[in-house]
Amino acid sequence: MVLLGVTLSGCGLKSGSPMVDDVVPGSVGRGKPLDGASLTVTSKNFSENIVLGQMIGLVFKAAGAEVLDRTNLPGSISAREAIIKGSADAMYEYTGTAWITYLGHAKPIASPLKQWEAVRDEDRKNGVTWLPQSTLDNTYALAISKKNNAEHHLKTLSDVAALSKMDPAAVTICVENEFASRDDGLPGMEKAYGMSIPASNIRKMDAGIIYTQVSKSNSCLLGEVYTTDGRIKAMDLDVLVDDKHFFPNYNAAPVIHTATFDKYPEIAELLDPVSRRLTTEVAQQLNAKVDVDGEDPHKVAKDWLIAEGFIKKG
Repeated sequence: MVLLGVTLSGCGLKSGSPMVDDVVPGSVGRGKPLDGASLTVTSKNFSENIVLGQMIGLVFKAAGAEVLDRTNLPGSISAREAIIKGSADAMYEYTGTAWITYLGHAKPIASPLKQWEAVRDEDRKNGVTWLPQSTLDNTYALAISKKNNAEHHLKTLSDVAALSKMDPAAVTICVENEFASRDDGLPGMEKAYGMSIPASNIRKMDAGIIYTQVSKSNSCLLGEVYTTDGRIKAMDLDVLVDDKHFFPNYNAAPVIHTATFDKYPEIAELLDPVSRRLTTEVAQQLNAKVDVDGEDPHKVAKDWLIAEGFIKKG
C-alpha cells in the first residue's frame, strides 16, 4: 500500500543534492557524533515518506554530517535498492512493505512488534539494519463522511459487512485499481469479513479523487484511504475500525545500510527519539501540511523537528 502516493516536485530530484541547512543539535546530536561523516538519505516518492526522509537528513546534518539528499525516488524498489547497495545510507521504511513485498511473505503478522522483529531479523542477510519502529501505521482503511455516517452509524468493518447483507445497494465503495485486485486489499477484506459487494457498487479511481468523492458526493458511501493521510481530518471523514485485524501493519522505522550503521552506531541514538514521537496522528498533521496546505516537505520536516526540540536553527 505504501508503494503508492503523490509524486512531488522540487524535493530531492537531483541525485545527491547537498542539504545546506544551518542547523545545530537540540535534544539529539549533542557533541556532533557524526562530525566528518558524509551520508546520503533517500525516500520513496510520496509526501509522508519524503517528509520522513528529510527528518533523517536534518538530524544527521545537526549532528555534524555532510548530507546528500536523494529523497523522492520513484516507487519503493529504487529506494530499497539504494539502501541495500549502499548508494544511500538511511530512510524510513514500512514493516508491512518489507515483510510482504521485499521478503515475499503472503501472511502478515498481527502483532506490530512481532512484525517488526521478524522483518528486522530476516532483513539482516540483505545488509539492512532496522532501528526501532514508530507507532505511525500507514495502512489501508475504509472511511465514510461524517454526514453520511450520521445515518448509518458505522464504526467497524463488521458493521459494513452487516449493512451489505441487510441492504446491499447501500454499500457503494470507491477504490484504486490496485486495491480492487490485491489479496491484502478489497478481495481479501471481503473474504475476511464475509461480505460480497456487487461489482456495480465498486468504483475505481485515483487515490486523490476518492477523498473528494466520499466527502462531497453521494457516489460512494465508503472510500479506500490511508490511515496517516492528512485529508481524513481535513475532509471530515470517519475511519472505520478493522476489528478483525485484516490489513497488515505498516509501521514506519528507520532502515540503515548495515555497513554505515557499523561505522556510525550513534545513528540509533539520533533517530530513536524521533521515531518514538512519530504517531499516526502526528503523520496526519504533517501530511496535511503538504497535501492540503501545499507546504514543502523539507520545511514541514524542519519545522516539526525544531518545534519538538530535536534540532535548533544555527
